[in-house]
Amino acid sequence: MRNAFFAILLFIALPAIGQKPAIVQQDSTQTTKTVKKESPFSTGFYPLGFFDVDLRYFIKYNNYEAFRFGFGGITNDKLFENFKIGGHIAYGIKDKDFKYSLGGNYRINKEHNTWIDLYYINDINEIASHNYLTDARVYSVFEPRLVNITQFYKHRTWKTSIQHEFNSKILGEMRLSRIKIDQIENYRFLLDNTTFKNYHLAEATASIRISPKSKFFTTDDGRVEYYDGLPKISAQITQGVAGIAKSDFTYTKFGLKLDYYIKRTNLSSTNFILEGNLALGEVPLTHLYHAYPNSPTKDEILQRFSVAGVRSFETMYFGEFFSDRLTTLQVKHSLRYFNFSEKIKPELVFISRHALGDLSNKDRHLGFEFDTLNQLYNETGFEFNKLFFGFGLSFAYRYGFYNLPDFEDNISFKFTFNLKV
Repeated sequence: MRNAFFAILLFIALPAIGQKPAIVQQDSTQTTKTVKKESPFSTGFYPLGFFDVDLRYFIKYNNYEAFRFGFGGITNDKLFENFKIGGHIAYGIKDKDFKYSLGGNYRINKEHNTWIDLYYINDINEIASHNYLTDARVYSVFEPRLVNITQFYKHRTWKTSIQHEFNSKILGEMRLSRIKIDQIENYRFLLDNTTFKNYHLAEATASIRISPKSKFFTTDDGRVEYYDGLPKISAQITQGVAGIAKSDFTYTKFGLKLDYYIKRTNLSSTNFILEGNLALGEVPLTHLYHAYPNSPTKDEILQRFSVAGVRSFETMYFGEFFSDRLTTLQVKHSLRYFNFSEKIKPELVFISRHALGDLSNKDRHLGFEFDTLNQLYNETGFEFNKLFFGFGLSFAYRYGFYNLPDFEDNISFKFTFNLKV
């Protein structure tokens, strides 16, 4: 298994070795910068007078809420230069429940774009999801994995944070939060002979993002990348403390992500993402880790036909694995696009993904049946993107220790969507 693992990585990495990164001309960089400034899809906000509408909230879909309709945004400097009021409201058709947030931001240093904020959020979140605070500031217009998510919990969160740009390459954020968790799933956390269905958490989080080769321009809506010259390094630490604001558990969480992207003069590219996560202490399932699974729990291949994600494991089923120690490696090698016509330029991308994890005190987590990834998980496949109006196809195969007895259960067949703005 180990030989196969390294052979696949070598096969995909070979084109990256011995080819120089692409040289970006100054004119093309300036053109890209101008286009990005004019497009609301670059920032995720559409300006309407003194209010910037957040494009993320209009419509979403998942298995718990079905269609989720909403509206949100934040004021801009046409109202106040150094103060913003923002929030959102959303309604799920299936769960028939409103979600909302409200808060404000105050800029204390314009040179370093330093903001402090205070928000209240009443919403849902995916079980065991993990995000870096500083990565969230770089807007992604479309995250297709959201369509397939099945396992959520409710949370009511008070948070205050400070965001600071040390320089054009380094972003930092610190956050204090108090969270009330209410379960949607049939889950209980066992600790010292006491079972917790709902609980409180008090957390302090520090996050940093280093982009030594990236180039940016900054708008009033936040930082926007217009040329992505990786590598990037994201690091984060979270400390949960029991006894503060009724908090029930004490724990520590660490995260480190390396994102390296190579662009070449022949228009091919290779992307490596290596990430490690560690959680110590009294950590309930809602705040553990998964490897971003994206396979619906259905029997037939065509029943699982859905939207492929950006960084997800396409053959891994939702709720199949949870870990408090997790390492993942993802490699994508994109060939030069096929120039069939002016409007039809499909791209072939080869993909290899791997995950290894484990979980201490598994018997603390009641109501869920799952595995822990204590053996190496492997999948490989390819995407044929931008075949028609941004749509393409994705194929992946699961092999190695976690290969399933039925051949078709190891196969993922989905469509992809790449929006070009």
